[in-house]
Amino acid sequence: MARNKYDVDEELHKHFDLNQVKRLSHYIRPYAGKMILSLILRATASAAILLLPIFMQQVIDDYIPMGKLGIPHIVRVSLLSLFLAVYVSIVICIKTKLMFQSGQSIIRDLRADLFDHLQKLPFDYYDSRPHGKIQVRLVNYINNLSDLLSNGIVNTVVDLISLVVIVGYMLYLDWRFTLVCLCGLPILFGVVFLVKKQQRTAWQTASNKQSNLNAYIAESINGIRVTQSFVREEENTGIFNRLSANYRSAWLHAIKYNLILPPSVDFLSVVTTSLVYVIGVQMLRGGSAAMSVGIIVAFTSYISRFWTPITNLGNFYNALLTAIAYLEMIFETIDEPVIVEDREDAVEMPEIQGDVEFRDVCFSYEDGIPVLDHVSLKVEQGQTCAIVGPTGAGKTTIINLISRFYNVNSGGVYVDGINVEAVTIRSLRKQMGVMLQDSFIFSGTIRDNIRYGNLEASDEQVENAARIVCAHSFIEKMEAGYDTYVNERGSRLSVGQRQLISFARALLADPAILILDEATSSIDTETEIALQEGLQQLLKGRTSFIIAHRLSTIQNADVILYVDHGKILERGRHEELLEKKGYYYQLYTAQRQQ
Repeated sequence: MARNKYDVDEELHKHFDLNQVKRLSHYIRPYAGKMILSLILRATASAAILLLPIFMQQVIDDYIPMGKLGIPHIVRVSLLSLFLAVYVSIVICIKTKLMFQSGQSIIRDLRADLFDHLQKLPFDYYDSRPHGKIQVRLVNYINNLSDLLSNGIVNTVVDLISLVVIVGYMLYLDWRFTLVCLCGLPILFGVVFLVKKQQRTAWQTASNKQSNLNAYIAESINGIRVTQSFVREEENTGIFNRLSANYRSAWLHAIKYNLILPPSVDFLSVVTTSLVYVIGVQMLRGGSAAMSVGIIVAFTSYISRFWTPITNLGNFYNALLTAIAYLEMIFETIDEPVIVEDREDAVEMPEIQGDVEFRDVCFSYEDGIPVLDHVSLKVEQGQTCAIVGPTGAGKTTIINLISRFYNVNSGGVYVDGINVEAVTIRSLRKQMGVMLQDSFIFSGTIRDNIRYGNLEASDEQVENAARIVCAHSFIEKMEAGYDTYVNERGSRLSVGQRQLISFARALLADPAILILDEATSSIDTETEIALQEGLQQLLKGRTSFIIAHRLSTIQNADVILYVDHGKILERGRHEELLEKKGYYYQLYTAQRQQ
């Protein structure tokens, strides 16, 4: 579980994997039409703008020496240049709009797939990772792909086409100058080859440091009450500053490699331009008929245009290496196996009547450490089954297996005689209600929180459910009643109030099987007494499983199971177990003496 820490880096992938880009193409394919149109528009604009140096050469070599300086000639060239400039501007606007639409659509689809997969992952995935590290993949890493998808891909293809066209124009003007210009490419490729591995590793490290920082921020926000209670602000600020400094150092180290390419290109551009001037002037002095001032001016214009797409390609390469580091993390999450999923032959669960049976069930979270050891039990429709025992005995595991949050190692869990692994998870859980000790309240109104499990319920049904579980009185006293807005996790509500709202939510969902895991532990004694009648109404007519340390809440259960070391050591009604004077009796007596 070492990875479940904010200061532990995730494992780096050692090799550059182009398969990540191939996988990304799956998301690009649906928008290929818009991207191809953008490519065509951008290519025509680039081709049009490359005609301007030819016009310049014509003016210098033909119009000026021949005295064609009149308005018709100058106006013709000027109007043609203006037309090309207007055309390029319009085309670039259209292309930019299309690409942003396509890029953001791709990001939306990728984020939707990632979020959808996260909804299916088992509990232990979230238990073994800081939630901030999961969140950073869903938000930051995907956002960092935005520019690459919105502009980078199309611009790169256009830059490659432009490069070929520019070289063609350069060869048309003078093949010797072209060779001089191309001599700089091997040097540039050598620079790229030398830094690519270090650059990719540096960006992976930076993404890890960002993930660590995000994880600690999320942890600190969730634990702010504990932090202030124990006066840990200074220590936490020190940890934050350390993680922030680590991310800053890693980012600066990574960006250092990105900054190598642009000055290298600028240097080669200046060198090749200077060589063209030197060679061109010498050829003019030698009286070469194949050389003119217009050719030199036009060619040097193409030199700057030649290195511009190369710079862009270099920037794209930098962005691609960075994106690969993010894609590896994103696809690693999408590839995380969904351990609990529907079998290919899974069918819809019929309407549940309520018979639940464990047949020789064995289960463990980790190999070699059994949590349930050959457990068998049967609870009939409408019965209430209470499960008690020491911490870590396997009580919560039993109820988790009923809802199939985990797969059993051997044996089987059956509902109405049907193995839960033979039906779809959604159709099974849709007919079950689960209430946990930590009752989660979502941001929104109290009415929305109660209606969470039954969105079609009327306002009257919502309020009736709240009355039954004794929540109506405190809700009515709030400033807007049922329409009072509460924040995430219900920070405005007491723990007991949150549990009562969860009771109302479970009652409104009307599940066939109800599971209560320490659901009354945070309710005061007075409220608990008032709640007993509502709780009986909640349990009436449905099969229920109750985990409770407070034995006063389960004395009316139809069957009580005492669980320890993954085995059911005792079972029976409250009075029967007291008469045995065994484990349950000892637990009950110990509580009575407190």
